[in-house]
Parts: sequence; C-alpha cells; structure tokens
Amino acid sequence: MNLDGSVTVPAVDSPQDILALLGDRSTLARRPAFRIAEADGTADVAAYRGLRRAAFVQEQGLFAHHDLDDHDTDPRTVVLVAKDPEGTVVGGVRLCPVDDGPDLGWWQGGRLVVARRARGPHGIGAALVRAACARAEAEGALRFDATVQARNEVLFRRLGWQRVRDTTVAGAPHVLMRWPIGRIAALAAATKSPLGQLLTALAPPPGFVGDDGAPVPGTDMIAACDAIVPSMVERDPEWAGWCAVLVNVNDLAAMGAAPLGLLDAVGARDAAHAAHVLAGLARAAQAYDIPVLGGHTQLGVPAALSVTALGRTDRPVPGGGGRPGHAVRLTADLGGSWRPGYRGRQWDSTSHRRSDELRTMTGAVAAARPAAAKDVSMAGIAGTLGMLAEASGCRAVLDVAAVPRPGGATVGDWFTCFPGFAMLTADEPGAPPLPAGPATGAVCGELTEGEGVGLRWPDGEITEAVMSTVTGMGTA
Repeated sequence: MNLDGSVTVPAVDSPQDILALLGDRSTLARRPAFRIAEADGTADVAAYRGLRRAAFVQEQGLFAHHDLDDHDTDPRTVVLVAKDPEGTVVGGVRLCPVDDGPDLGWWQGGRLVVARRARGPHGIGAALVRAACARAEAEGALRFDATVQARNEVLFRRLGWQRVRDTTVAGAPHVLMRWPIGRIAALAAATKSPLGQLLTALAPPPGFVGDDGAPVPGTDMIAACDAIVPSMVERDPEWAGWCAVLVNVNDLAAMGAAPLGLLDAVGARDAAHAAHVLAGLARAAQAYDIPVLGGHTQLGVPAALSVTALGRTDRPVPGGGGRPGHAVRLTADLGGSWRPGYRGRQWDSTSHRRSDELRTMTGAVAAARPAAAKDVSMAGIAGTLGMLAEASGCRAVLDVAAVPRPGGATVGDWFTCFPGFAMLTADEPGAPPLPAGPATGAVCGELTEGEGVGLRWPDGEITEAVMSTVTGMGTA
C-alpha cells in the first residue's frame, strides 16, 4: 500500500528511487526541475561550454568560432551549472576575479546560458544569477559586475541588480550591471548605528565625541572600557580574557596614551570557568606589560567580562581630528592567522608577538601624533573609517588596492573583521608614517567633503560602502 492509497509493484532489476518505492507521488511531483551546483569535473565544464557555443556562436552569432577567453583557463574561475533530474547540464554561468593579479574583491559574472529546450517557466537563468551572487559574496567580493545583453537588463533589474551604463560587446548592445553588496553597510548598521540615539542623554567631552577612550576632566588621564560578547566568554574563555586586554589597550593607543593599569569585572558559572577567563587576561596583561590593578569576580552567574583601562597623555589624539584633504593611512599587523573558530571574523595578529613588538605598535600613535586616529574595531576597516570621517565631519574614500592585507584573507573578510592590531589615521599628505615596528602601513585613501565611505577601485570607479554617517553621534 502506497502513501497515497495506491498499490505499486516496483521492478527489481534496476536501482529505484526511494520515493518511487514508497509511492510518494505528491513529493515526486514537487521535485524541482533542476538543481544548481559547482561544475563537477571536466565533463560538466565541457557540457557548459557546449551550451555556450550553441547559444553565442550558432544561435546568436556573437562570436565566429568560439566564445572562450582567458577567464576559462584562470584557475580562480568558478563555473556553476544547472542540471535536470537526469543529471544533464541545462544551463550555466561563470564568475571570477576581474584582474589577473591578486584578488581585490572585484569579481565579474558572465557567459550565462540556458539550453534552448530548458528555457521558459522553470526560471533556470534567474536561479543561476542568484547562485552566482551568493557565491561571489562567499568568495569575499565587495564588487560584483556583469555585462549583460540589453534585452536581459529587465531580468537583472528584477533580481535586484543596478544599471551602471551602456556598453558594447562583440558588436552587440550590452549593459554593465552591478549587484549591490551591502556587507560593510550591514555590519556598520548592526554594530554602530543605534549609538547616536542611545547616547543622547550622555555628554562626552567636547572634541572627543565618538572616541573609544575619554579624557578624565582636570587630569592627564584617559579611561577606556570594553566588554566582550558573552557567547565568546562562554565558549572561548581564555581567548576572551586575552581580547579584553587587547581591545582596551588599542583604545588607549589610538588616543596616544601610555597604559597605566586595568580593572576587570568577570562573571562565570563556576570557579573553573572564571579561572580560564582570568588566565587569558593575565597572560595578555603580562604580554602588554600592563598591571591588573583590581576588579570584581562573581560566580554562579551567566558568563560576562568587561575591562576598564587607564592611560596617560597630556595631548590626546582625537578620532575626529581629520579634515578634507587629509590622507588616510592604515597601519596593521598582517602577521598571524584567523583565530580557530572565528574564520573571517577575528584575525589573531597579537598572541604570538613579543612584548617589545606589542609595545612598539601600541606606542606608534603617540610617537607620530597624527591629526586623527581610531583603532579598527567591530565595525571593520571601512566601518571604522566611517566613524573617523563622521567625527571629523567628512567623507572618506578608500583605495581598495592600496589597503595592506594579509595573504590569507579575502578583501570582504579583511574589510569587515576584527584585525587584532590595526590603526586608521588621518593627517596632512606627506606626514610621516606610524613607527609601528612589525606592522605594515600605507596611505590608502583620503578625507573629502560629504559623508559616508566610498571604495575606489583600480578602474577609478567608486562604489558606496557606507551611504551616510555610521553612528549618528555627529562631529567631535
């Protein structure tokens, strides 16, 4: 007896689909007409290229003999194919980095094709486009373009793509389209955009609105306070303890303050868990050569960790000291690797460094005294630059190709991760670099009139990473 009440005697001389054996006709009827996956071996790629030749050479006459180009032999090129239930390739699309050199996070899609017999209501072409967009973002792209035939512009617009300009390919009218990747803006919105409204009742010292540290009135003291995400304290307590020191020392360093000491507040379910948190904290305090002056520890409660850092400088460097025309510099420690369990989110450049290296890096802003400085935090490089620009009453433009980046990180991940040690500074063009020891520095943009953050690509095109202000807290 089948699930729908009928009776079927299956043949036994060939492999049977389990749903057919069960007689589940309603589920069989709902099976998709195709599935999309990365091309599996040379046979899939050959079938995809055969569809391209049939469509672009024989059917449309765009090319004389074949439509193959250098991207087809680039090992970085990804081919996605659509297969029918029998496993036959009925469509495909390719995507790859635009430039021959290092992957700058600028990808392009192309050679979208669907077999003539498979065109129509199944929506194979649209599904391939969506899959290509998702794959480009997964590859760390922050810009994804496609040059499409003019008659296909409507399809791409319907799928959310934006028109850039008309162009010509193989003598036929095409349109350059762009998929809006909102990764940077989404991160900034999730981590920083509520701050302006939330903090209206508080009045930070004039000139230091938006800074992570604050001058203590009437003194040369700087105070900073950061908490660690509770889930991180729970599942990775020693790393949480290390990071609690790291982020606070970075906050002091961005203002040019020499660290004096730390106060910690720890919540833990039991003594064993608290011991792991404090072990990581103590190890980092020793590495950075900063004493733990005291604190508070409570057991039998959900995981929690915050640290207050005290530093000293009589001339704090503000985060909002930039002006239009200032050059933007990123100084970052590119050593290390992704922290296990936090790939694409936390770059561990600090836990392997010697104390003298850490002290040199954290003292670099104090030594160079740029007009503005801000350490890269949860908002990532572009989002943090947006905060520096907002506090300075400016817009920022970031040259993607000039940003120092480790070889093991995609542009998308590097621009949105927490990078361990990374300082963004703004100063007059030609100002000396930060003497940051093992860290790498480069001028990679400028402040201009306006607001938000634009990404400038090697072709001169500027895409918007942050459309307006990041925090809504206003200028310093």
